[in-house]
Amino acid sequence: MGTNQADDSAVLRLAPDLAIILTVDCFPAIVDDPYTFGQVAAANALSDIYAMGGEPVSALNIIGFPHGKLPIEALELLMRGGADKVNEAGAVIVGGHTFKGSELIYGLSVVGTIHPDRIVRTAGARPGDALVLTKPLGAGLYSTALKQGSLDAERESLFTGVMTALNAAAARRMQEAGAHACTDVTGFGLAGHALEMAQGSDVTLAIDFGALPLLPGALELAAGGFLPGGGEANRQYAAPSLEIEGALGREEQMLLYDPQTSGGLLIALPAEKAGEMVRSLHEDGVDAAAVIGEVLDRGVLPLLVRG
Repeated sequence: MGTNQADDSAVLRLAPDLAIILTVDCFPAIVDDPYTFGQVAAANALSDIYAMGGEPVSALNIIGFPHGKLPIEALELLMRGGADKVNEAGAVIVGGHTFKGSELIYGLSVVGTIHPDRIVRTAGARPGDALVLTKPLGAGLYSTALKQGSLDAERESLFTGVMTALNAAAARRMQEAGAHACTDVTGFGLAGHALEMAQGSDVTLAIDFGALPLLPGALELAAGGFLPGGGEANRQYAAPSLEIEGALGREEQMLLYDPQTSGGLLIALPAEKAGEMVRSLHEDGVDAAAVIGEVLDRGVLPLLVRG
C-alpha cells in the first residue's frame, strides 16, 4: 500500500500470508482521571488497526508528562489504564518513550497483523453498498460541555464508556460480512472521514441524518453553543463537497462535523449483509451500531445528506 489514499495505517507485507499494520496516535488529556484517559487514548490508537480489519499484537507508549505539575501516581494510573485496554484487545505493551511536557499527552504506536488478502482500506466502497456506523456521534460536544462543567455525571459516564469501548467486535463482524471499505470516525468528524472514503472510492456516500446514532442530548448541547473549535475547521473542509437534501438545521449539521475521539467504524459492505451485521453487533453489545445510508454512483458531489 502506498500513500496516495487516506488509509488509517501503513501495511507492510512480510510473507504471502502475513502483513503487519503500523499506526501511531497521541493527544492531550480530555478527561481529568488519568486512568480513564489512558484507556481512551489506547482505544483510540487501537482503532486504526481495527479499521483495517486487523488484530493488534503489540504497542509502545508515547507519554508527555508535566513533571512537577502532576504527582507521579498520575503517571502510574495513566500507564495502567493504557495497559489494561491493550491487554483487553489481546495485545501487550512492550515499552515506549516519555518526555517532559507542559501538559499530559498520551498515545500508542501499535503493531497489528492481517492476511494481505483481507486488508480493508478506506477506498473500495461500491455503488449499492450499505453504510454502517458503530458508535454514536456527539463526543466533541460532550467533551466541550465537560470542560465547561456543564455535563452531568450520568452523561460523563456514558461519554467515557463510548470512548473506551474497543472496535474489536466491529472489525471482526465486518470481516465476516466481506466489507469493501472502512475508516474510523475521529478528528475530522463523520463528514470528513466519509469524504475521504467517497473520494478514494470515486462514489457518492448518501447518509440519512435521521438514522445516525447520537449521544443523548447532543443536539441540545449544539443548540446551547457547546461547539468544539475543530468542528468549524471540519465544516470548512467538508461542506463544499456535501449536498444537503431536505431541511437540516445548524445544530443538526454540526453533528456531521463534530470531531470524535475514539469514534466508531464507518463501514461500506454489501447491502444484503448489513442487517445481519448490525444484529450481530447488537448481540456483541455494540448497541449504537446502525445502517446510516448507502453508496451511490458518483454524483456532482461526493457526499449527500438527507434531512
